[in-house]
Amino acid sequence: MTNQPTKKISSGFIYFFGAFGGILFGYDIGVMTGALPFLQRDWHLTDAGTIGWITSTLMLGAIVGGAMAGQLSDKLGRRRMILASSVIFAIGALLAGMSPNDGVAWLLCARFLLGLAVGAASALVPSYMSEMAPARTRGRLSGLNQLMIVSGMLLSYIVDYLLQGLPHTIAWRLMLGLAAVPAIILFLGVLRLPESPRFLVKTDQLAEARRVLTYIRPDHEVDSELADIQRTVAAEAGAEKNITFATLFSSKYRYLVTAGIGVAAFQQFMGANAIFYYIPLIVEKASGQAAASALIWPIVQGVILVLGAILNMVIADKFKRRTLLMLGGTVMALSFLMPAILNMVVGADKFPPMLIVVFLSIFVAFYSFTWAPLTWVLVGEIFPLAIRGRASGLASSFNWIGSFAVGLLFPIMTAAMPQASVFAIFGVISIIAVLFVKYAVPETHGKSLEEIEAQGIKR
Repeated sequence: MTNQPTKKISSGFIYFFGAFGGILFGYDIGVMTGALPFLQRDWHLTDAGTIGWITSTLMLGAIVGGAMAGQLSDKLGRRRMILASSVIFAIGALLAGMSPNDGVAWLLCARFLLGLAVGAASALVPSYMSEMAPARTRGRLSGLNQLMIVSGMLLSYIVDYLLQGLPHTIAWRLMLGLAAVPAIILFLGVLRLPESPRFLVKTDQLAEARRVLTYIRPDHEVDSELADIQRTVAAEAGAEKNITFATLFSSKYRYLVTAGIGVAAFQQFMGANAIFYYIPLIVEKASGQAAASALIWPIVQGVILVLGAILNMVIADKFKRRTLLMLGGTVMALSFLMPAILNMVVGADKFPPMLIVVFLSIFVAFYSFTWAPLTWVLVGEIFPLAIRGRASGLASSFNWIGSFAVGLLFPIMTAAMPQASVFAIFGVISIIAVLFVKYAVPETHGKSLEEIEAQGIKR
């Protein structure tokens, strides 16, 4: 038996702390944006490769963490693994803040450890939220995860901005170390959370599963949903014993797994994190303004992201997933392609450099209420129960592979070619992503997890 809370818990508390892991995810995505200019000055870092590795080592750890957490959560439960990830995150944040002078290797190890926790959270939270939320509001409640992620990013940007007046040797260490605070809050909150009812049924804890459903469903829905979950678990029980990673791409599951992993990978390869990690450096290159004094721009991007996440929660259950993804992807592609097109039409000498930041803000606005939240909604709802942990972990890993590649290569690419050309490459990838959604991703809006599973298996 898992250690479950015995007192009745409000559904609001469950959904809030169920999604709170996104704060960790978002804070550490955003914090290096402001910390990096101070770290560069403190350690006299000028090599683009070293800068890229310091930024992207977190994503390297997340690739591993996402895959491991997904598999372990099928055995130990979503709740226990979220607790473990919060502890690892707090330790990693404190180690990063304690990095010795010129301790590149130390910082890389701390960032890798943080990545293990961030990758785990990115795999666990969508699965937990989708298994707790009813079909009619799953898009909105799963979108709460994205609101937490972007709130974490905005929080990190504000912390960076407030600490910029400190000596640069102290500023970046505090920026990184303070990430331990939300990790501790998450740990304390999750201690009171129940386990997912689907996991409880899967581990023969039917009475506990029914009790959890009474927290989050009207009384008249509890018995019918419990029966649906039992039927799905029973149907998958025999097949699950032989589940391996190779099974994910068998004819039975290939369609849904390819769709989920593809969307997760494209979300990063479209280049969003190039903006979130490096916006001060982008502004510096466009305007000549020092990156350390351009920290208001990450806050602008963070506010756009939060407003977009709120908009998504309002509209997520009113529009089809594929419609929003294709709309967002199309505008995002144009936002990346327009600077390069205008450069060619009017000439680089007549193109206002800061106009690229305007187009990037348009990209962020559409990304914020389409690809950013809907990727994790899809990852949480598209995979059958028998493979949900493994498939969610694999999708998370592919997402972080894209984030790692973008974080590592962007400073190298911008050192070798104009920024407009770099973003044009991401624009082409965005067009490919729209085509992938059109031809390879099923519609999941308004369907129960069991209906989505049946749809994929019949295909």
